[in-house]
Amino acid sequence: MKVIAVIPARYEASRFPAKLLQDLCGKSVIVRTYEATVETGLFDQVLVATDSEIIYKEIVAHGGEAVMSKKEHDCGSDRIAEAVEHIEADIIINVQGDEPFTNQVDLEKLLEVFKNDTKESIALASLMHEIKQEQEIQNPNNVKVITDLRGNAIYFSRSPLPYRRSQEVAVPIYKHIGIYAFRKEALLDFYNSDATPLELKEKIECLRYIEHGKKISMIVTDQASIGIDTPADLDAARELWNKNN
Repeated sequence: MKVIAVIPARYEASRFPAKLLQDLCGKSVIVRTYEATVETGLFDQVLVATDSEIIYKEIVAHGGEAVMSKKEHDCGSDRIAEAVEHIEADIIINVQGDEPFTNQVDLEKLLEVFKNDTKESIALASLMHEIKQEQEIQNPNNVKVITDLRGNAIYFSRSPLPYRRSQEVAVPIYKHIGIYAFRKEALLDFYNSDATPLELKEKIECLRYIEHGKKISMIVTDQASIGIDTPADLDAARELWNKNN
């Protein structure tokens, strides 16, 4: 099974432009993410797919592999699909460029999903982390996910999920961590399809997979990841980096 990792990296970001080039304790966010992914030793190939010559040069200058997107894309999955369309691979892992705290244990869990899926019924796998603070639950930048009893995603939303009408039933609330593992076929199916209504409404690309009936296996992680969407997130990432290093 050939496994590659692709890090989609846009220069522009609606909430925090040029966030991937911000300094994270001596190196840019995108370089930190790239190096953390390579250091897992899990991949036959790791590359950054970007629309920015600045990001491309940043990765190459640090000895990394990058490709320039030939088309404009509305989401990371499309950018990844273009990058790997003609690369031989079985599983592609999407590591978000603003998630520099990706760790080997979590990536191994994602790959294990496909090793155990002998019927090849699972289209993709992703991570989720329990959140308890009300501020995190209410924050629309934190995508929440609910699953069935087998751990397959039912729905993703920027609103709190599930609605807490009953106080008698304890149900954890999970934040979706934007690291995906795709079967290449499922990724290319996504690339060749139009955006779906719920995807457009919530601005959450993985809803397109659900609307097309694709099975998404969600894996619980105990590692609290920090996605860098705002300057405050960057400050938190610097604090966590200094704590861990």
